Amino acid sequence: PKSKNSFLPILAATILCEEKIVLKQNPNYSDIFCFANILRVLGKKVSFVGNDIIVEESGFNHTFVPQVLASKLRSSSLVLGPLLARFKKAKIAMPGGCKIGQRPLDIHLNCFKKMGVVVNQTCDFVECLGFDMKSTTLNLRFPSVGATENFLMASVFLEGTTILNNVAQEPEIVDLANFLNKMGANISGAGTNQIVICGVKKLCGTTFTPIADRIFVGTMMIASALLGGEILLKNAEPKHVLSVSKILGQCGFTIKTFDDKIVVKSAQNAKTTNLKTAPYPGFATDLQSQMLVLLSCLNGQSVVKETVFETRFHTAHELNKMGADIKICDQTAYVFGPAKLHGANVVAGDLRGGAALVLAGLKAEGQTIVENIFHIDRGYFEFEKTLQSLGADITRRDC
Repeated sequence: PKSKNSFLPILAATILCEEKIVLKQNPNYSDIFCFANILRVLGKKVSFVGNDIIVEESGFNHTFVPQVLASKLRSSSLVLGPLLARFKKAKIAMPGGCKIGQRPLDIHLNCFKKMGVVVNQTCDFVECLGFDMKSTTLNLRFPSVGATENFLMASVFLEGTTILNNVAQEPEIVDLANFLNKMGANISGAGTNQIVICGVKKLCGTTFTPIADRIFVGTMMIASALLGGEILLKNAEPKHVLSVSKILGQCGFTIKTFDDKIVVKSAQNAKTTNLKTAPYPGFATDLQSQMLVLLSCLNGQSVVKETVFETRFHTAHELNKMGADIKICDQTAYVFGPAKLHGANVVAGDLRGGAALVLAGLKAEGQTIVENIFHIDRGYFEFEKTLQSLGADITRRDC
């Protein structure tokens, strides 16, 4: 499937354009449909035709995202940049999303202020007025993906040159820049720690296909290592999951890549390893929970340090219910294996943790019930069917 983390900022970027935009190969994640509703409230006409998403003007424009929509996903904050760029004002209720730690908007808002934006913030809403916005040089204190995307979109129409330093380098940033450039923007440096935006007057409509979902690919690579056998992943981008390949290789699993294909083969005597999450090209925090499951089942002790989100170890508590031996101290998990996992009733607390619990349930003896699967639907479309196609005994039971 295509990347959720590319589709969402690209959908936000459609606000910048008055013409028709077609996005190909919709992955059908529930977050996509939530974001489409945000665009509709803002005045866009969004249609789902086959596997395409078509975004057009509807004849009216609004700049306010209410709480009922903003609370559903963190990426609702991505409308701030394009709304400021096009309409010079934006107001959103505080964003929602996975409960994986503090995810403040301070990086976004402080840099907006340096661009000349007037920011009014309460505990419920953020209002930005950009009538005096100007191009400038911004230095991010942390390479935030969302902040990088917001500044990228906020800067496309500013006269002169905007320089963004210490920015996120994720493939999804490159994808957003490629999309904007295809519409007529002038952006260079995406994928490095400095992005340069030269302002343009207008963006034109286009047709665009976002990149493959590297987190889905990484999840399936870990699933194959955990559950045994051999898996062939097609239409993947091997260079986007190099950190996963490296960690699995250190554990003893065989990884082979061919253009847009990845093969993962199980190992007889796999061993543990240590890892630390980090911004790209480091090991993705979105794959940390899945790796906890795998490391729990390997022989020996491993150490997992989380550097991005401070409460991302919530899943460890659920895994311990299933027989894992994971101890958390500050931002570090100490994993002792091999655990003999057993079935249990567990609760998905976030998107990636939910996927990890499903994988643990497939590895465990007996029956496992994973509750709150709406989290999983946000980033895995019909996850159970994908796993069934590989031989898994898994059934969806919607309540």
